[in-house]
Amino acid sequence: MKKYNSIGELFIDYRKFYNLSQTDFANLINVDLRTVQRWEKDLNLIKSEKEEDIVLATLMPYQLVHNLNATIPIPTFYNFKTRKYSLSGQNIELPKLGWYLDQIDIESNNLRTIDFDFDIKHLEQFIDSQKRDNTYVNYDLIKEATRLLPELNFVFTGKSGYYAGHCIVLPINEATYENLKTRKISNKDLRASNLINYKNLERPIFYRYDITGDSNDSVFYIMAKFFRFFRNMENKNYLFCGYTERDDNYKLNLQVGLNIVWEDKILQKELELDYPPRFLEGDFNAYLSSIE
Repeated sequence: MKKYNSIGELFIDYRKFYNLSQTDFANLINVDLRTVQRWEKDLNLIKSEKEEDIVLATLMPYQLVHNLNATIPIPTFYNFKTRKYSLSGQNIELPKLGWYLDQIDIESNNLRTIDFDFDIKHLEQFIDSQKRDNTYVNYDLIKEATRLLPELNFVFTGKSGYYAGHCIVLPINEATYENLKTRKISNKDLRASNLINYKNLERPIFYRYDITGDSNDSVFYIMAKFFRFFRNMENKNYLFCGYTERDDNYKLNLQVGLNIVWEDKILQKELELDYPPRFLEGDFNAYLSSIE
């Protein structure tokens, strides 16, 4: 994470990360070029009502923008790759596993099942921007996943009420699992026809499509709900799998019971990652049994 001390510094790095000119950025947030130039030089503050437009257009966390858009800015750490912020340099790593186990039953009223018509623009914008591909998300896939598995397809809104993270997990059929595992298809190829009603299967297969939160607090509530589902599931003969490019969860994935099937070290170099993109599979039975 990088420490930001001003809104101008943040906007400059946002444009660099997404390869946008000042004109591109101005068009994205519906202001004129001169306004962006003055913001980046920290000559003007953003009007409070415009903060919301910027948050919705860029999907940068509201608290991040709000902290830096002040006469006396609150220094805030942020990572564009993981879309996570923190107020302290000591709180930039993901929490230890014990944190989830100790407080797994703490719930939040800010978690709700995906409302497709309302949420899809935020989900699509976030996922497409992370993948640098504006054709990545398939609408029917998200709709069907939410219908079949509403418990694991949800969004989280922070204390401010703005989008702060989501969980999208797919109940997939056996053939789809084999094709993903052997790299015959990727996330971008997935369609609603690859999903199945898992409830009557001898071995349900759940696929991590995308899980993210904008801070450790958001991640905690999202993952606590995620783990509660598997803890309470009667059929323990399930398989959980997924593909991820994230650096920050590499060790945690192994600690909760997932095993690496393959890694892509060529893509690791292209994306300049600390750890290679990878396909993992396993279950959380041993990990979750310690709290029963």
